[in-house]
Amino acid sequence: MIDRFTSHIRRTLPLLAVTLVVAACSQYSSRPGAITFHNVAARYNAYFMAEQDMLEAEYEMQKAYKENYNQLLPILLPMDSVRAQAVKPRLLDAIKKASIVAEKHQNSKWIDNSYILLGKSRLYLGEWADGLEALRYVYANGRDENDKNNALIVLMRAYIEHKDYSNALGVAEYLSQQPLTKSAQRDFYLTKAYLHQQNGEYLTSVAILEETFPLLKKSVETARIHFAAAQMYDRLGQYALANRHYKSVSKNKPNYDLGFYSSMNSLQNEVVLNPQRDLGDVGFEKMLRDRKNDDLKDRVYFTMGLLAEHKKQIPEAVGYLQKAASVSKGNMQQKAYTYLQLARIEYESLENFEMSKAYYDSALAILPQEAPEYRLVADRKRALDNFVTQYTVVSTEDSLQRLAKMNPAALDNKIDAIIEARERKRLEEEEKARKAQIAAQNASLQQNGGNPLVNGGERRWELYDPALVNKGKIEFKRIWGNRPLEDDWRRSSRPLRSLAGNNGTGSDSMAVAQAPQENTGLKKGTPEWDQVHALLKKDVPLTDTAFAASQKKKEEALYNLGKIYRFDLKESNRAIAAFERVLSEYPQTQYKDEIYYLLFLSNEENSAQKESWKSKLLSEYPNSTYARLVNKSTDASGTSGNAMKEYEAMYKLYADGNYTKALEDIEKNLPSYKGSSMEDKFALLRVFLIGKVRGKEAYAQAITEFMRLYPTSIYLPRIKEMQDFNSVSMGNR
Repeated sequence: MIDRFTSHIRRTLPLLAVTLVVAACSQYSSRPGAITFHNVAARYNAYFMAEQDMLEAEYEMQKAYKENYNQLLPILLPMDSVRAQAVKPRLLDAIKKASIVAEKHQNSKWIDNSYILLGKSRLYLGEWADGLEALRYVYANGRDENDKNNALIVLMRAYIEHKDYSNALGVAEYLSQQPLTKSAQRDFYLTKAYLHQQNGEYLTSVAILEETFPLLKKSVETARIHFAAAQMYDRLGQYALANRHYKSVSKNKPNYDLGFYSSMNSLQNEVVLNPQRDLGDVGFEKMLRDRKNDDLKDRVYFTMGLLAEHKKQIPEAVGYLQKAASVSKGNMQQKAYTYLQLARIEYESLENFEMSKAYYDSALAILPQEAPEYRLVADRKRALDNFVTQYTVVSTEDSLQRLAKMNPAALDNKIDAIIEARERKRLEEEEKARKAQIAAQNASLQQNGGNPLVNGGERRWELYDPALVNKGKIEFKRIWGNRPLEDDWRRSSRPLRSLAGNNGTGSDSMAVAQAPQENTGLKKGTPEWDQVHALLKKDVPLTDTAFAASQKKKEEALYNLGKIYRFDLKESNRAIAAFERVLSEYPQTQYKDEIYYLLFLSNEENSAQKESWKSKLLSEYPNSTYARLVNKSTDASGTSGNAMKEYEAMYKLYADGNYTKALEDIEKNLPSYKGSSMEDKFALLRVFLIGKVRGKEAYAQAITEFMRLYPTSIYLPRIKEMQDFNSVSMGNR
């Protein structure tokens, strides 16, 4: 009996010992042994593996991030859920491991760190609500003040990524009063500098960075932050300070591209600081000769183009930018920016609107849709499409009317001169092509030892011979002209095209239709010459009816040009010139009252002219809608009643499904509600209408614009709901 009892005791003692150890090591125990056990188990098991997953995921995302040196580099890399998809398994594993600490090691000192890691992983995956909740939990329930501060730094960054700058500033104010460790202070300074950078407050951002640099070690990331600081100094016009940071980039182990761009931007600033310096002796030529820069030559030429424009050397600027586009090797983003600069110069400096439109088309075709400029470029391209159409009508009708006012003999002589100029130009092009063909043939003969026969005695196939290909192109162009690539291009009944690009006889000739190009060697007095002469003369408005129709087309186009300048291109001075030209050339225009009102709006900086146009409108058209709008904009006391009636009228159009008319009315009259109590109400209705008429991209942009212009509006919660719903419906790009 005793033996059996002893045997039982021996069997149960180990089990009892294990039970006692487990009880002593419970995650809810406050015993020192239990806490030590869970600290070690959490730190060197679950948390360690979660931390490694996070470090590897961040490294991969950083490596995959494509820097755009044409734009301001963000101080911290954005938390992009799209880019995080490539490392999603690692982030999910980090969440799983960090959750183990929260579930099985409640009395561990690493639980706060695990929640921070958990929240950060959620933010990277785009799970904002869950990520913010985990970080707020640490702040509310954390046991260690340093961990709570670290959680708030990540929370502050999350607010910045969500563009919630108000809450981010609130967190920053709190943290600025807390004692921070050296690493936390570094992270806090970088995050606060990032906040002000994203909010466009560059002076504050660089001031914070100046305090941060002593806390940073030499690394690629530090070099990158120096580059971002230099870019912000550039935007502030502090080029000497910018150069100091560009030179600091090379001292902090930059990668090749970062070092290249910092050196080039530094050279650019040297020219800006010393305008007398010639572009040839700055150092760009050396960069172009360096074989390591073969794939970066486009950026060098691009910078030279910007500097030439800065020095008012417009032809040289265009030449450099065209070289940049021609030598581009696969960097489509850089090529897009080159086209944008060319488009801007052609529009602003050269007023070559058709060429500007062509460059905008090229830029939009290759610019990524996620690029920050994409929407602005798309809007400007649409505006310029319409602008070029109206501008061409004005120029064409102007030219035709000048031709119509000539006496018959002078008109015939002018048309003959146009034909002669075209023929002379054609012959010059043929001669140039013939010389190029001879030069190419000579080069081919030298390459083949003087033997014109290659490939075993057989002549080279035409499509492999550049000279023959060039000859074929010239011959085709001589016969058929500059035909677009489309079906049925040989039909003789196709509409005749303008001679604007095919003669050199001045603006009058651009209006005349082009005859078919089948004629070779036209001789004056022949039936062929007379046929071409008749075709060119056909569109000249020689009768009173035709001249009146031409005048009407020109009036409409001028009026439309003014509106495009005013509302689409935001160029008030050119809008004023266009509207005043309508009034000058067409004193009885049907748009007179509206033009008075638009001139009133366009003279924002000239109060005397503004009052003058207001007086004209009120005296000549006192009962017009535009007179009421002028009175509303200057008499705040009477605004609300009239505005409400007009709002109801526009809302009825919206409710009836007449979206286009409602949007046209509200955009035309929205400036008159400026400063009224109903301004944001009209703006909100405009957002609804844009969503109906212009699609989701424009709708998203209108929502963002509303939030920026009316941050205190009572409709802000509603607009934020619309933004969230629109983001979900559009999906992640």
